[in-house]
Amino acid sequence: MDTKPPLATQPSSEMQALTEFLDIMRWEFQYKCGGLSQEQMAVTLPPSDLNLGGLVKHMTLVEDAWFSYRLAGNERREPWKSADWDADPDWEIHSAKDDTPEELFANWDETCDRSRAITAESDLERITVHSHPGRDELWNVRWILVHMIEEYARHLGHADLIRESIDGQKGDDGD
Repeated sequence: MDTKPPLATQPSSEMQALTEFLDIMRWEFQYKCGGLSQEQMAVTLPPSDLNLGGLVKHMTLVEDAWFSYRLAGNERREPWKSADWDADPDWEIHSAKDDTPEELFANWDETCDRSRAITAESDLERITVHSHPGRDELWNVRWILVHMIEEYARHLGHADLIRESIDGQKGDDGD
């Protein structure tokens, strides 16, 4: 997504409204985290070890977990499948420093495209195949879309603070 996607002021459906807002959040996330070097993507604000590269890898994991794995019932993908989550529960955050921005965003873009395709084949009442680890609950697409908007919004706040500490960039594109 090179340009900010439009947002219908009169969406034709709840599905359209939710998917458009999610795409806006994705665009803002890419805008906030993009255009930096590998070293800049690894910058942290102590005492936190959160970094922009880790946020990109985390959101790739979250997209894949909710849409591909839980909703569509696909097998877990690499690198998630072979990560040692017991040794490092925040593996995606810590391992991102070894990935180039190009790799991080290529994986994220591919995963977002897969999420969009799965959503396009669904209605708001479709229920997940898999639950969250340690829980028995299943969710519908409506809940997943709202959750993903919330997930991006929360991490955009983190990205704002980290990005401003790197190069002074504030906000999104001036809207």
